[in-house]
Amino acid sequence: MRLARHEDLAAIVALTQAAYAPYNAILDAPPIPVTEDYAPRIAQGEVWLLESGGDLAGLITLERHPDHAMIFSVAVAPGFQGKGFGIALLNHADKQARLWGLPEVRLYTNAKMERNIALYLAYGYRETGRRPNPYRPGWVLVDMARPVDGIGTA
Repeated sequence: MRLARHEDLAAIVALTQAAYAPYNAILDAPPIPVTEDYAPRIAQGEVWLLESGGDLAGLITLERHPDHAMIFSVAVAPGFQGKGFGIALLNHADKQARLWGLPEVRLYTNAKMERNIALYLAYGYRETGRRPNPYRPGWVLVDMARPVDGIGTA
């Protein structure tokens, strides 16, 4: 796991587009992480890359807040999905939050991304609420949280 650098930007965009592609039809538009400008996030040290055999296998975008860490995006390249890389990325979020001295990791996802919600629940996240997406009318966000030292670490 390493922090992303500016020269990783094109690979980050390509991986994100590929990882989220199955949701384009479900949502009738690209998911928010696909439209994100990652350059500022890279500059702020918010994007970590997971490599395997010299290839970019996945990435996590993690924001530091005063009382929690917020996962903005978890993306695993299609060829690496189903091999535990998503869990490795979530474990990294826990580790980073612990290093930052934060008690909780939070995330939000689209209510239509039921597979992701099930994965997060299995990992130990709990749903904390639902709300309209302020940037995409008609979309509903599912807020989730997990204590850093909580039960359910995979």
